[in-house]
Amino acid sequence: MSHATVGAPGTPRRYLHSLWLLSARDLRVRYATSFLGYLWSVLDPLVMSAIYWFVFTQVFNRGGRIGEEPYIVFLIVALLPWVWFNTSVSDFTRAFRKDSRLVRSTAIPRSIWVNRIVLSKGIEFLFSMPVLVLFAVFAGAQVGWGLLWFPVAILLQTVLLVGLGLLIAPLCVLYSDLERTTALILRALFYASPVIYGLSDLPAPFDVLGIFNPLAGIFTLYRVGFFPEQWETTPIVVSAVLSFAILALGVFVFRRLERVVLKEL
Repeated sequence: MSHATVGAPGTPRRYLHSLWLLSARDLRVRYATSFLGYLWSVLDPLVMSAIYWFVFTQVFNRGGRIGEEPYIVFLIVALLPWVWFNTSVSDFTRAFRKDSRLVRSTAIPRSIWVNRIVLSKGIEFLFSMPVLVLFAVFAGAQVGWGLLWFPVAILLQTVLLVGLGLLIAPLCVLYSDLERTTALILRALFYASPVIYGLSDLPAPFDVLGIFNPLAGIFTLYRVGFFPEQWETTPIVVSAVLSFAILALGVFVFRRLERVVLKEL
């Protein structure tokens, strides 16, 4: 399928069908070859949450100075989408080289190799939701109408990830050092994002700088269902604007570099 036929009747349906098949294949490969299978979607964030909870509540005895109570729920509700973000961006760096033969020979738009990562990792994120539900129940977390913002957070994160994927995937083909650079940036971004703390916990001037992290408003939307005091309009609006701006930039860059990338593969 060439770009000239993208608007042909049935094309979106074929694209979505192919996207689903590729994403389902990724999930089958990931779980079929693993003894624990689906449990890895739960164990990974569960172990991370337990480590951070122990460090910040038992070792450093944060004593309510950061975040909200119950802190384990405050932590998990942002840590789970962070895992989705982190694993997706990591896979973007190898999106084309990993299946270079298929990328060169396929007739479907090459953006599908980015979108399949977002979808498969997003499904894994949804699979990990029982962790959040269990801790919310056992910790006695209060649930409010703010939980209706949860799907909006998922939508914004999807938009942000697709935009980043369309930027990172082709650039990593052209500049191989970007794969290691991206890994370093992700390590720093974890602590620069309100995962183990809330945006309101940041001292000046970092509270202002933190607003321009697109993950800040997205994580706020995830949290307000359990912690309505975390609502801040400005970072949410900024996150929405930045997410769609990054998507537009990603589409532009991807279209400009697609042919060059195919020559490099």
